[in-house]
Amino acid sequence: MKVEIIKCLQDNYSYIIIDEKYNHACVVDPSEAEPIINFVESKNIKLKFVLNTHHHYDHVGGNNDLKKKYKVKIVGYKNDKKRIPNIDILLENNEIWKSENFQAKIIHIPGHTSGHICFYFIKEKIAFTGDTLFSLGCGRIFEGTYEEMYNSLNKLKKLPSDTKIYCGHEYTLQNSLFCSKYDKNNKNLEKKILQIKNKIEKNLPTIPSTLREELTCNIFLRAKNLKDFSKLRDLKDNF
Repeated sequence: MKVEIIKCLQDNYSYIIIDEKYNHACVVDPSEAEPIINFVESKNIKLKFVLNTHHHYDHVGGNNDLKKKYKVKIVGYKNDKKRIPNIDILLENNEIWKSENFQAKIIHIPGHTSGHICFYFIKEKIAFTGDTLFSLGCGRIFEGTYEEMYNSLNKLKKLPSDTKIYCGHEYTLQNSLFCSKYDKNNKNLEKKILQIKNKIEKNLPTIPSTLREELTCNIFLRAKNLKDFSKLRDLKDNF
């Protein structure tokens, strides 16, 4: 299984997961259709599924055009059936979604939105975390509560430490400024920031991160309790 990073809009990432045995693919959170179509056509890949982590337009904007062109099946959380365009397959928390060699555990991670999910590809140890867990950050709380977001991050913290984290946006450098301000003595974070700057200078994505890196460098995952997390989230909202 291979993951290709597709830049969309201003700072969004969509991801194309390719089963190289069959040359079939899924796309995660297509912000817009054109970059996805360009890649699929250039590689002669058969696009089979759209996987949506949540309903925000910058994650589902390409759904309709991709379905029209490729007759893909659109996959998302059952409670977002009225908010995800053209959804076909309704998923539940802790369900294992399978098709051919694609196999992902569905983890309901509300906070940013009430219907946000993570697609965790078990065999590959790859997690698509949308706008809940970013590299060195976490999503804004729009529809949920601080407690929901804190609990959602704690769910993700239980994944294997070598899990690769693919998130929805290129926010890593900006997030690092916040982390370094409130976690000044973190040597692991200092090393991570050097790596981030090196990638950005080369015009490379800072994604994927690993859960191990996030556990040692992401200040939101290092919060000891709900009170500390809530305070950090408020500080970040006004950073």
